[in-house]
Amino acid sequence: MPLNERTPELQVDLLTSAPKEEPPVSPALRRTDDPQVVARLDELIAQCAGESGTFKARMIRDLMQTALKIIPDGTEPGEVKLMTNALKEMRHAYRVFGRYRTPHKVTIFGSARTPETHADYRECVEFSRLMALEGWMVITGAGLGIMKAGHVGPGRASSFGVAIRLPFEQNTNQVIEGDEKLINFRYFFTRKLMFLSQAEAVVLFPGGFGTMDEAFETLTLVQTGKASPMPIVLVEGQGGTYWHAWDEWARSQLLTRGWICNEDTSLYYIAKDAADAARHVTRFFRNYHSSRYVKDDFVIRLKGVVREDDLRTLERDFASLIKEGGMRMSGPLEGEDDALDLPRLVFRHNRNKFAVLRMLIDRLNDLETIPQGTPKA
Repeated sequence: MPLNERTPELQVDLLTSAPKEEPPVSPALRRTDDPQVVARLDELIAQCAGESGTFKARMIRDLMQTALKIIPDGTEPGEVKLMTNALKEMRHAYRVFGRYRTPHKVTIFGSARTPETHADYRECVEFSRLMALEGWMVITGAGLGIMKAGHVGPGRASSFGVAIRLPFEQNTNQVIEGDEKLINFRYFFTRKLMFLSQAEAVVLFPGGFGTMDEAFETLTLVQTGKASPMPIVLVEGQGGTYWHAWDEWARSQLLTRGWICNEDTSLYYIAKDAADAARHVTRFFRNYHSSRYVKDDFVIRLKGVVREDDLRTLERDFASLIKEGGMRMSGPLEGEDDALDLPRLVFRHNRNKFAVLRMLIDRLNDLETIPQGTPKA
């Protein structure tokens, strides 16, 4: 197939695999870091966005400077179009999700071809209904099959639709069609970003190539620390064997060959039914709230203080995660600006063994913590 007949996403992969030399910048062009150019960009940001001198304003200036370099780089028009459309899609999606920051959200993946009479469909309706009763919102691909089931359970008010434009499939189901929380994407990669960046749990029902792609991408991102720790739950209807067969394959073909570690199998959980899946997801947040890096420290925000003897046990049992020093309880660290009322478990992470990190969170959720005031940093 000629290059110009390939999809824009594939074109980018092929073009970036054999990078061209950067063309020389014309002496007549101003550099984007020229003080006068920087001042003009800052002025535009202040005039159009109403912000100046903040971290966000500096990031927007970087974005504008990057955009100004694209033409002198010799970038092809099709590549510029892809970058422009992708940024527009992300900006719109973040704006929609930004209106609903507080509720927890779970992404549901599964086949668009699952009939409404199938046991998997019924189990998905029940799972998403239970999550809505817990106050969660549900994200699906907005199509038919499992995607529709994930919207039927919670109803329109608690549903997000993250749709992809495909000529051979109905774009949206009747539950989410026309809703302000329906977002249409041209590119799979921007759509996947929203599926995972906006969710605090991922639940998968049986499906085809697309579901497998989503399953392995989710596992890979959490395994490598590119996505935050989260529950990854595999569910199907009564009597199904799909996920147990998949698990057997993963263990016999990946684990035994050394291509994954034994602890990597703890990244996913095969649920007995919808109720078990809902319990597993919600239990992940029994003590755990969220986590992030602050410089070299890994900070786990908790809903209670870990007792000293439990802290020392965790420090011993999860020593493989600690680069140096030990674990300590703390208040918010310098540079943190959210969840400031919560206590923190802090340690110097080696930025490795993220499946073990997930096991640490499970242990934290098993503990009886002290619900009183936050200790000082």
